[in-house]
Amino acid sequence: MEVEWVVIALEDVAWIFLAFVLGFIARSVSLPPLVGYLIAGVLLNAFGIANGELLQKLADLGITLLLFTVGLKLNLSTLAKPQVWAVSALHMSIVTATLGIIIYGLVLIGLPFFSDLDLRTSFLIAFSLSFSSTVFAVKVLEEKGEMTSLHGRIAIGILIMQDIAAVGFLAVSTGKLPTIWALSLLLLIPARSLLRLLLKHVGHGELLVLYGLLLALGGAEVFGLVGLKGDLGALILGIMISSHPKAEEMAKTMLGFKDLFLLGFFLSVGLSGQLSLQTFAIGVLLVTAIFLKSAFFFLLLSRFKLRARTSLLTTLNLTNFSEFGLIIVAIGVANQWLESKWLISLSIALALSFIIAAIFNTLSDLIYTRFIDVWRRFQTEERISEDRFLDVGGAKVVIIGMGGVGSGAYDVMHSLYGNAVIGVDIDPRTVSNHQNSGRHVLLGDPTDTDFWDCVQSSHTVELVMLALPKLNTSLAILHHLGDSSFVGKVATTAKFPDEVEELKAAGATTVFNIYTEAGTGFASHVSAEISAL
Repeated sequence: MEVEWVVIALEDVAWIFLAFVLGFIARSVSLPPLVGYLIAGVLLNAFGIANGELLQKLADLGITLLLFTVGLKLNLSTLAKPQVWAVSALHMSIVTATLGIIIYGLVLIGLPFFSDLDLRTSFLIAFSLSFSSTVFAVKVLEEKGEMTSLHGRIAIGILIMQDIAAVGFLAVSTGKLPTIWALSLLLLIPARSLLRLLLKHVGHGELLVLYGLLLALGGAEVFGLVGLKGDLGALILGIMISSHPKAEEMAKTMLGFKDLFLLGFFLSVGLSGQLSLQTFAIGVLLVTAIFLKSAFFFLLLSRFKLRARTSLLTTLNLTNFSEFGLIIVAIGVANQWLESKWLISLSIALALSFIIAAIFNTLSDLIYTRFIDVWRRFQTEERISEDRFLDVGGAKVVIIGMGGVGSGAYDVMHSLYGNAVIGVDIDPRTVSNHQNSGRHVLLGDPTDTDFWDCVQSSHTVELVMLALPKLNTSLAILHHLGDSSFVGKVATTAKFPDEVEELKAAGATTVFNIYTEAGTGFASHVSAEISAL
């Protein structure tokens, strides 16, 4: 083995080890592991370990797969909502103008680090700070099981609108317009039927994963060849098959690959440039701008007829800077509009904004309930139909999560309790499918404190059944039920033995391990079928 490859291998082992240790520590203190990955990148940078080729490839693959899975879950009608397109356009304009004036004001008063800026470059930096990170928001929403929630869908819609604006800026600033061959991408429209037909017949194993990788990476490659941003191709290919029944299954099977590759992205953020006391101080100064961004987001969202909670959670998902900001500043440096120190300072601000946003999102429910009266002052009296309080009527049994397990539980409980049973799910498509099948299922966010207050005030619900895929979501609901002094019984599902004790300690009356007890259910089903013959 050549010495060069030995050095590369040792560096790879170093960042994998450090990322694991710090990610584990972050998880142990109830923070997302990505906080540990960011700190690992900063430490590797401080020790002079370069941003290796393997790490960069992981980062690129992670972002491509991320946008592909976003496309698999995206409903294009979300982008047509004024809460998305109008808020994103207004917010970007207001933040760019406000921060541009502030930064140029620092130039005029003669602050040393800012002395090389003029009016145009001041607004360029302000524009780069107006973006929020799609990678970060999707990662946090997936960990909390809130990708299909109303606030999650609005946040992702705003981020996509920002990405479109960024792609337009990159085309104009670099002078690299798409080639004439970009028109050939229109052939994807008739090819959609073929792509969906293949998805139907690839099965449920490794071919499904391989097909997903082919669509994501192939889409990125094709778009790159015609002069468009490759990641946009992955997003569009995901959207093209998003309505297929197997799209959700594909997204789940590719989750592990995407998360592994995104590790490279979060590490590379901390490895973006060499630190100095001055660049670090400016990075800390720049990161304070996220609070101004957040204030404008919350005000705009609440003015567009969203509840205070929905506005706040959407805002917290967007309380960070974006990797696109780094790209914009890098273009400024390449064109000699800015000095390279600005790229380093913005990298520091980006990493710090991720850490701050991760903490805020972990404490989002506490932030809302602790200052609930303050947030509600900004609500409008009129709200959009998707964001009104749910009415459980006279229901005695509420089933949260209407996937496979929840659907089966609903049918059994409905045979026992009749119309006193309702289902609740966070995904509009799932709710629509169940309603078309005749089930009484409502669209709602089960982690919504306001929802559980309404449930408790009805004094009719005797049993809550949680059939959710995420342990953290079940724990959050149990916490809300405890805060609302719910006196009924709570049943929940678990996947692993250690989760059973954790759920019971959080207040669950009974916990069903869907793996260890599946055999019992299978045997009971077979016995009943044989007896009936």
